[in-house]
Amino acid sequence: MTQLITTQLVTLDQNLGDSPADVIRVLAGKVAASGRASEVEGLFADAFAREQKTATGVPGGIAIPHCRSAAVQEPALAMARLSHKVDFGAKDGPADLIFFIAAPDGADQEHLKLLSKLARSLIKKDFTAALRAAATEQDIVDLVDGALADRPAAAPAEAAPAAAAGPDESTTTAAAPKRIVAVTACPTGIAHTYMAADSLVAAAKEMGVDLQVETQGSSGAKPLDPAVIAAADAVIFAVDVDVRGKERFAGKPVINAPVKRGIDEPEKMVREALAAAEDPHARRVPHSGAEEQAERAEDEKGEHIGQKLKRALLTGVSYMIPFVAGGGLLIALGFLLGGYEITEVADKVVLENNFGNLPEGGLTIYLGAVLFKIGALSMGFLVPALAGYIAYAIADRPGIAPGFVAGAVSGFMGAGFLGGIVGGLLAGYIAHLIGTWQVPRWLRGLMPVVIIPLLASIVASGLMFLVLGGPIAGLTVALNTWLTGMSGASAVVLGIILGLMMCFDLGGPVNKVAYAFAVAGLSAGSADNQAPWLIMGTVMAAGMVPPLAMALATVLNKKLFSLAERENGKAAWLLGASFISEGAIPFAAADPLRVIPASMVGGALTGALCMATGVTSQAPHGGLFVFFAIGNLPMFLISIVAGMVVSALAVIALKRFAVKKPVEAEATPATVSV
Repeated sequence: MTQLITTQLVTLDQNLGDSPADVIRVLAGKVAASGRASEVEGLFADAFAREQKTATGVPGGIAIPHCRSAAVQEPALAMARLSHKVDFGAKDGPADLIFFIAAPDGADQEHLKLLSKLARSLIKKDFTAALRAAATEQDIVDLVDGALADRPAAAPAEAAPAAAAGPDESTTTAAAPKRIVAVTACPTGIAHTYMAADSLVAAAKEMGVDLQVETQGSSGAKPLDPAVIAAADAVIFAVDVDVRGKERFAGKPVINAPVKRGIDEPEKMVREALAAAEDPHARRVPHSGAEEQAERAEDEKGEHIGQKLKRALLTGVSYMIPFVAGGGLLIALGFLLGGYEITEVADKVVLENNFGNLPEGGLTIYLGAVLFKIGALSMGFLVPALAGYIAYAIADRPGIAPGFVAGAVSGFMGAGFLGGIVGGLLAGYIAHLIGTWQVPRWLRGLMPVVIIPLLASIVASGLMFLVLGGPIAGLTVALNTWLTGMSGASAVVLGIILGLMMCFDLGGPVNKVAYAFAVAGLSAGSADNQAPWLIMGTVMAAGMVPPLAMALATVLNKKLFSLAERENGKAAWLLGASFISEGAIPFAAADPLRVIPASMVGGALTGALCMATGVTSQAPHGGLFVFFAIGNLPMFLISIVAGMVVSALAVIALKRFAVKKPVEAEATPATVSV
């Protein structure tokens, strides 16, 4: 097997910069220079994106930035011993020992096991002391190779022989030690998973506790023996992802925490698990989906009604967007090939023709009709999906079917987007209420799959048919009529409002409301009624402004932005061009009082220009990449550029004159923490 680390990949006692981004970039360059990665930028981007999700600093002055990347051609381990420590987010301060793990997307199990073993070695004080005392790069390589070549340490599940001891072996009157089981898992599954496991085992051993761990990582997982789980007094889940086979631990007192806490605070987690084992009211692993839903409901008791509604609406919109994005683009492609008239003949063409029997107009018309029809059918799920997943956010899986049915009723009655929201909320709260009923044990199994969906569908959809559907449909028609009649100054005002909403919270609730408002009416657009397309064009253009403006600002005045922000600025060009407003979030998180107002000014200008000049979009997403679906493309581009320039100049001015402290000192820590 190829050696993971060589002297070429080791850097000793050098200053590699002031931020994690600086260090990661240098080490990514080392990996690329060694021929193990095809490019520096791609590897750096993947590693830094992983770093921004969860800081990789661990106690003891160590950091382990790591990633899987398509840029990596061969697994590599780059190491740096820093003369100038850098803060990687560990609770005990900056790090001087940096191990950068670069794995290919499809890394084999043997390499992953070695990388995981190295990560576990780093929590051993004698190993890290030897790394700090090493005199040469070759000494570092020898130390690492030695750690990897040793006989693999016993898996956590085998680390405590007492777990296998039978009751007959207890020959003293002393109380048997407490037994805890744990699961550790992180998104990448290379380093943190195994370091957390070993930290928990070591802490438990010092406390006289028998703790066994199941590591659900990339190098494979050995499930805990069911007998070990059955004998456990409590469970620790130190995970950033869902636990596989969670039902095995049902009924056990549980401590839930991110995987990094298992590294930073293992003793505290063990103590909490011991306390939970003695507490009859401690939280326990749920036995069923219904219990898990009840547990979540308990967590949400502190939420006020506004927070609950916001969470439900955002869930519905997030699940609705894939239907809209795919369907809207297909409709736009259908118009591109078949013209606007395809709406009148699509059904007939699709049903009566095929490749061997093309309609009048030939292959172009046939393909246009097929694409349009697929898109229209996809868009037909817009309101049912919105309602279904609003209900899901409130009542979990039993709410999905009643929500979809209520959404379908809303569409049938012409109540549209507003009806979908009302129907989803009704279905969700009714399903949730029915789920709280105390029923005989023999009936519990039928509740989530038959009784709740049946009764909630009858009540929610019945209310939509008999009471609410008609008035909401009338309101929807009135709203569409008002929008269709908009022109001149009133249209410009609407453009300003939509632009401000798109830039206010960069993908948050206000942004999503404006976006959902636009896509909800998209399918109603036509050559004779382009108001929905105007709104969609305005929303898309305004939503592109914040990331593009921040990218431009980092080019116009680099000194006002930290290194991490300048790196984010490079990615923001593509994100903005793709209509991903969230590309500006790192800037807003570091400096919200200047970035958000500046973005809103530019977004309002773009929205006004789009409405005033008749910019339309038949596609709900894609930004510059769906240029074929944009009406009045030159003004679409001019509007975006105008907003981008205004926002960029505004944020530069605010950073220069509205703050006295140096921006570098403020921005770096906030950006790293995002």
